[in-house]
Amino acid sequence: MITVLHVMQPFEPEVAEGGQPAYDEMDEWYETHHGEAERILDEAHELASEYETGISTVIDIGEPWRAIVSYVEEHDIEHVIIGSHGRNEDSPLPLGSVAETVMRRAPVLVSIVR
Repeated sequence: MITVLHVMQPFEPEVAEGGQPAYDEMDEWYETHHGEAERILDEAHELASEYETGISTVIDIGEPWRAIVSYVEEHDIEHVIIGSHGRNEDSPLPLGSVAETVMRRAPVLVSIVR
């Protein structure tokens, strides 16, 4: 079974006067990002169905590399395939920081695609 994991960066509220976090926007943040995650995962389901392949989907919130590695360690995952946006043209490796960290820390084979 293929599992498609989408990790949302945690909400970071702006700090209001007096040093107190302003949480007014948290619900809006969650609805927007969770909706986008669901849209992406719906597209993954559509693409999988074109190839007559079943997938499961998971949405998590956290630091992306940490959430991916934790998911791999807690589930029976044999192989991670992760996309990379790349750092920049001067980088010796064509990897983004999340992809590179997952590659280094995951206890399974990691394939990185651009």
